[in-house]
Formats: sequence, C-alpha cells, structure tokens
Amino acid sequence: MSKINRRRFLGQSVAAASTVFAAPYILRAQNPNGKMGVAVVGVRGRGGSHLDAFAGQSKTNVICIVEVDENVARSRAEGVAKRQQGLAPRVVRDMREILEDPSIDIISTATPNHWHALCGVWAMQAGKDVYVEKPISHNIAEGSAMVAAAKKYGRVCQTGTQCRSNPAIIDAMKFIADGGIGEVNFSRGLCYKRRKSIGALGDYPVPEEVDFNLWSGPAPYTDPKVTRPQFHYDWHWQRLYGNGDSGNQGPHQTDIARWGLGVNSHPIRIISYGGRLGYQAERKDDNYVDAGDTANTQVTVYDYGDKCMVFETRGLSVDDSADEELNRLFQSTKGNKVGVVFYGSGGYLVQRTYDDCIAYDKDMKEIKRFRGGNDRFHFENFLDVCASRKMEDLNASAWEGHLSAGLSHLGNISYYLGEKNKVSAAQAKQILAGVKSLDDNAATLDRTLKHLTDNGVDLDKHPISMGPYLEFDPVKEVFPDSPEATAMVSREYRDGFACPTADQV
Repeated sequence: MSKINRRRFLGQSVAAASTVFAAPYILRAQNPNGKMGVAVVGVRGRGGSHLDAFAGQSKTNVICIVEVDENVARSRAEGVAKRQQGLAPRVVRDMREILEDPSIDIISTATPNHWHALCGVWAMQAGKDVYVEKPISHNIAEGSAMVAAAKKYGRVCQTGTQCRSNPAIIDAMKFIADGGIGEVNFSRGLCYKRRKSIGALGDYPVPEEVDFNLWSGPAPYTDPKVTRPQFHYDWHWQRLYGNGDSGNQGPHQTDIARWGLGVNSHPIRIISYGGRLGYQAERKDDNYVDAGDTANTQVTVYDYGDKCMVFETRGLSVDDSADEELNRLFQSTKGNKVGVVFYGSGGYLVQRTYDDCIAYDKDMKEIKRFRGGNDRFHFENFLDVCASRKMEDLNASAWEGHLSAGLSHLGNISYYLGEKNKVSAAQAKQILAGVKSLDDNAATLDRTLKHLTDNGVDLDKHPISMGPYLEFDPVKEVFPDSPEATAMVSREYRDGFACPTADQV
C-alpha cells in the first residue's frame, strides 16, 4: 500500500475499524528526554517480553499498545505505566491509526504469524524501524516484501531469532567456522516438543472482547467462528494463521542450522513427510479429528547442492526415545529435545538450549562448551542499530529472517501438496532412496516411524503423508516444475489487508 493510499484508507476507515480505550492514567507517554518512542503490536503472549524490553529503560518508552483484545490491552497498559513512573501508553485496536504518529520511532510486533509481514511492511513504509517476531512472514512472498521494504525505506528490521545475539551461539558458530569440528556440510534441526491435541474439530465462539475482523486481518474471515476451542495460541496449529511447529519453534533452530552451515540462500530441492498423527490414540477414538491442520510429526530434507539440512518436528512424547545417538549428544533420554546437531569430519557440535552448546570429538567425548545468553541482548542490538544506523551491525536482518522462515514455508508446501498421498513404510523408503541428501534418509525415516508406533499410532490405519520432491529456484523464488507449489508462495488476501509484493512496497 503506498503512503498516499494508506492515508486515504485511514481517513475513510479508522473511525469505523479501530477503537481507542481510555487509559487508566491521566499522564500519557510523550517520549520525554529524547527517548525513542515504541508501539508494541500484539501483547498477549510474546508481546509481554517486548513490553519488558522497551518499557522504562534508558533508550525507549512504550507510548502505544496495539491489541485487538480489550482486556489484555488494559492489563498490559497498567503494567507498563507502573514501569514508566506513571507514563501510560495509549491503547488502540488498529495499528493503522498510529502509522502517521511522529512520536513513534519503532513498531515492534508479536502478533500471530499471519500479521507479521503486513505489520512490518506498513511500519517501514511509514518510516518506522521494526522488530518482528519469528517467523518474519506467513509465506515466502511476504518475506521477500519485508526484505524489499527494509532496503527501499532504509529501515532497521530485526527478526526475533534471539540466538543470533546470544554469546554461546555466536561463539559456537565461530568455532565451527574456524574448523573446530572439521568440515561441516550437514546439520540436523530438532523440534521434539510435546504438543497435546488442541481439541476436537468444531465451531467455537470468538471471545467477546476480541475484534475478530482485525484479528483475522490478512487471513480469510471465517465469519463468525473459529474451529478451535482455545482461541489464543492454538492458532499456531491452523494453517490460515500459523505454520505449525516447523514455523513456530522451527525458525530458531533452522536459523542456527543454516548459520553454522554458512549458507546464505534458499535450498534448491525440498521434500517433506509426516502428518497430524497420534491424537486418536491419546483419545482412544480412532475417528477423532483434532482441530489443527498442520503436521505434528514432520521431517523435511533441504538440499543446498554441496550442503544439506534436515529438520525434524515431533509433537508426541519423546520420553525414552530409541534415538541413541541423539540421546548421547543431548545428554538426555527424557523430555523435549529442541536444538541443532552439526556433523563435522572431526566431531559434532550440539546447540542444546539458547545459551548452551557442546562440541564433541568423533568418539563423542566433550571437547568444548559454550555458555551465555539473554533475551535482552537481541533487543539491545536492535536499539543500538536504530541509534547508529549501521545496518551491518544488525544481528538478524530481514534477509536472515526471510531465509530461515522460508525453510518452514518450503517444507510445508511440500507437505501440504502431498497431504493426501498416504504411503506405507516401504513406499516411503523407496521414494526417499531417490532424494539427494547427506543424511541417511532411510535411518531417519525408521526412527520417525518407530517414534510414532511407540506413541500408539497404527500406521496401517493412519499412514504418513509423503510430499513431492520439489525443485526450487532460490533467486526467482518459484518452483519451475510445479505451478501448484508456486501458487503457495503467496496467499489470497482480504481487501484492506493485502501484503504488498516485493515490487509493490
């Protein structure tokens, strides 16, 4: 949307589309003492951390909260006012109302995924610097638009992959680059993170305090109901709004996995398989249909030519798993395993948490450990660059965010296209035998299938889905041999909420 069109739209629609709540404090934030003024969009979940990072500190004041849930907005505003010695943020429902506000220098967003890119593009068109939670986009075209907007308008755009600013991860990645575990051409990202069913498929009312029109924004409007019992957070598992755990937790790990490999482009070939499996066994109902439509078990192979990455998502229990090598590398047989393994000619390096990495020799003897990290480092890096305008100092630019979020989108495109292609173990093994990879594709498949059967999945009744093996043009961002896949690079938008393409920003 151009600046002229946006102003015209504001003049016509803000009065009808947005509501300003009366803040419970007489004194409002006016960006005193030369501090940068911040507006935070979406403050229910992760947005609370954004408020903590920006409220009442030496460089910034939060002067506006944008939130479609009135109850959440009021509560957060009261908390910010206390931290800012009575300087209460203005509270609005529609971010379009704040775009022309000259007192706002920064717009930070932690909305659901389907709003991330549009929020960022609108903000940068209005001359604001932006901090955008991962994933930077809901689809590949939106990521490209974010990159183009940051370049065209000269704005700072930091992606919320905070590991980019954590000392443990920085030092570990340098250790790899310096040859600490020899030559590294293959990495494996893991999101073994227990996720129970979000409830049965059905129609459920939207909470009365939520403006569902604004909440839906770019996504199709499922008037007037949604198909999940818990309105908040569980949108992650519905593809209209979220990207599953491959696009929720995943961008943290795919970002690190790509960083350590030293690849700065999209992959050239992708294949993904898995399914939303196991909840029938949990509920003891073979006909049970969970309200989510993203995979809870998924394996994606990314081929970069001379390098390779595999990303594995498991949402069922991973306690007492039979993955012996991974158990040793993560030094655990219990609970979640969320991290990255780098396989070098001279050893391994494992990112175990956001602030802990371990390097091993080929005999899995620990040779070096890397520690240290804090969420505030990433926000501080962002604010430092906002002040200095030295874009080269930014740790997680729009480009980095686009490449890492793009991995989840590419994997999901293959999975969604193959969702109805149900295959047996033998058929899956035969297909994967033709997939170029530096992984042992058959061994990873076997581990995945055993994980499912260990969790009570009857693979004869509920087989996995196998996506197509897709060629991707990393420059043009199209699938040369698949118009169906290329159509999924973007999405259809509602009037008034269309995210511009890269050449439209």
